[in-house]
Amino acid sequence: MTSLSTLPPGAGARRWWAFACLCLPVLVTSMDVSVLLFAVPSLTRDLHATASQQLWILDVYGLVLAALLLPFGAVADRIGRRRLLLAGAGLFGIASLLAAWAPSAGALIGARALLGIGGATLLPSALALVRSLFDDPGRRAKAVGIWSAVLAGGVGLGPVVSGLLVEHFWWGSVFLVNLPAVALLLVVVPMLVPESRAEGAARVDVVSAALCLVSVLALVFTVQTVAESGWSTGRVGTLGVALAAGILFIFRQRTSPNPMLDPGWFRSRVFTGSVTVNAVGMAVVVGNGFMISQYLQSVLGMSPLRAALWSVAPTLVVGAVAPLAAALVRTLGRSRVVAGALVVAAVGFAVLTFAQAHSSIWLPLAGATLVASGVVAVATLVTDVVVSAVPPHRTGAAAGFVETTTELAGALGIAVLGSVLAAVYRGHVVDATTALPAGARRTAGESLAGALAVAQGGGEGSSRLVDAARSAFTAGMHTADLVAGGVLAAAALLALITLSRSDQAPSSPRESELAVEPAA
Repeated sequence: MTSLSTLPPGAGARRWWAFACLCLPVLVTSMDVSVLLFAVPSLTRDLHATASQQLWILDVYGLVLAALLLPFGAVADRIGRRRLLLAGAGLFGIASLLAAWAPSAGALIGARALLGIGGATLLPSALALVRSLFDDPGRRAKAVGIWSAVLAGGVGLGPVVSGLLVEHFWWGSVFLVNLPAVALLLVVVPMLVPESRAEGAARVDVVSAALCLVSVLALVFTVQTVAESGWSTGRVGTLGVALAAGILFIFRQRTSPNPMLDPGWFRSRVFTGSVTVNAVGMAVVVGNGFMISQYLQSVLGMSPLRAALWSVAPTLVVGAVAPLAAALVRTLGRSRVVAGALVVAAVGFAVLTFAQAHSSIWLPLAGATLVASGVVAVATLVTDVVVSAVPPHRTGAAAGFVETTTELAGALGIAVLGSVLAAVYRGHVVDATTALPAGARRTAGESLAGALAVAQGGGEGSSRLVDAARSAFTAGMHTADLVAGGVLAAAALLALITLSRSDQAPSSPRESELAVEPAA
């Protein structure tokens, strides 16, 4: 493998400057996961987006990113990591411009899909280059730790950037922050980062990647449209496409000489349970972020910036969760701590069901803090288990799989919880919109943002419409909270059952289910 270790002796400073450049694509791609959360009300108003289009605008980036991370990692190995990084950066910049000035909801969905393709080329290329940048294992571990922190920090920074920009500019400005980072990347990386590729890299499984993408998109489309307009022949057909593509994907992984996923991993009960509970946690916390961002702005009436700042307040508590969870594992065992953390998150959703249209900010803040704390504890504890559950030479692939499932789960969380919220909202708001003209009735019945836009036109009953729409939104949020809490409770039981083998340290790899073996 051509390595960045070919840099001349004494080039330590250059290595770290190169590393800093490689953190730029990580920052912008992770920010784009959450950067639209506080721009939803304004873009909905400007683009006349329906409830289903809102969800697609938020979801399609993460869905495409998740489906293409693994195959583009293989592409990077074959054609060169730096080459793919630069090509992806150019695509990401073009897609950012298209998104910023999208003239319609459909155009924005398409631009977000292009952003997902660009992000899927950037993340695996950057991580592979970071790993080959340092010969010393200690420095490499430090660099990968910083890289991971930047990845997580970008997701947390996204809402703040969104609130700040939407407060002073238009919603499209949230995409323009990508451009300086992309420009710097295109100029500096060719000067500092040598090319790197793997010799004898496996062929890219294009068919598996396409099957995965079709299955996920068809499933999400079915969930969202059923919630919007009920079942129909077309909805059954799209569900059939999703299931067929998913079955073919699984069959191909079992028969392909170079599968994207090693089927043997899933014979480990610990591996499967860890991946599942981590995905459930990510799904509910991202879905809750989607709901809370709208609740703070459109129900409590906060400005985008104020709402964004309040939304990051739970991180003051969450920062202490990871070390506390690790300490508890030594006395209680991993399965009990993971299950307890999931129960804590479920309690957080129970608290959120008491939030009303005129509640104090402290009630939803307390619920969101419990949710985030529980999910962060789960993610901290199960990632190490997942990596330990596969052979040492496959730990990189396992880590990539965890990242893929995390992105996918977040997008599905928005799709499912957002669809539940939208369905309940429409059922509750219908009586308040019967006296409106047909166009206004349709707009107000789609979403809370649409109802507020109709009410801004004034006229008799405007204040009554606002109150009814806000009450309908909170009713939908409460139902989605109950769904999320129930799923977390089931995940807690699953953690107790599947992770019990990870509570004791094995005396040898063959005596532990952490070595991939058939589950009992």
